[in-house]
Amino acid sequence: MRLSVTVSADVFDLGQEEARLAAEAGDAGAVVAFVGRVRGQDGPVALASLFLEHYPGVTESEIARIAREAATRWPLLACRVVHRVGHLRPGEGIVLVLMASSHRQAAFQAAEYLMDYLKTQAPFWKRECFADGSERWVEAKTSDDDACRRWS
Repeated sequence: MRLSVTVSADVFDLGQEEARLAAEAGDAGAVVAFVGRVRGQDGPVALASLFLEHYPGVTESEIARIAREAATRWPLLACRVVHRVGHLRPGEGIVLVLMASSHRQAAFQAAEYLMDYLKTQAPFWKRECFADGSERWVEAKTSDDDACRRWS
């Protein structure tokens, strides 16, 4: 499996990233793309921005490790993960997961598996900055933990 992981403050382009994956995936019959976006209103006060921190090198290695684990569960041809850090505004892309396989079910399941990991265990720290000037660190959600446990 060809694997590529990027953690960066730069905006990603879905079309360019998909073309890159397609070139690496060869004769893939299925490519699944998931783009996670920053929500603007998830409570009583509008979100002004989301700030993500990470440990450079460690974060990329951990994402690559779980992607390689996905490749032991499903017959993947290629995987591309792009995760943004720094200040992000509502509506901006925060994460891109692309999976290529010969068949759609493997690509869908592997992408979902990887996203469940990213939501619960990847070494990122998120701080929400609200329109009223308040801030708070984002805590883990039980629902995300439950989704991740189903892969055990």
